Amino acid sequence: MTLKRVILEMGSGNDLHGADYTKAALRAVQDALHHSSLSMIRSLGLDSKAMQVEVTIGVQKPEAVNADAVKASLPHGEVTVKVVKGGLDVPAEDGHDLAVIASAAVAVRFELP
Repeated sequence: MTLKRVILEMGSGNDLHGADYTKAALRAVQDALHHSSLSMIRSLGLDSKAMQVEVTIGVQKPEAVNADAVKASLPHGEVTVKVVKGGLDVPAEDGHDLAVIASAAVAVRFELP
């Protein structure tokens, strides 16, 4: 059997005030999850505990994301989180605030024949 990707969902999230990269990342993951349904997994009789979940987060400051918090937000499977440079920072015109936009890709893989 080989590991095969069966789901790929994308999401975006933001923190409009405060430049909280983890908050934006968590919102991006939740956005991706809200676009997805595990009905295919149930229909095929697969065990959700056996799925491999790979999360990739893109933000301008990857080191500012708490990857453990992102990992803890996923309800099923064996989760890995990778944070890379991406997303978008939008400074306020007066320079006293920053909106952070994060992108998320959530891939689910199963061992299939």
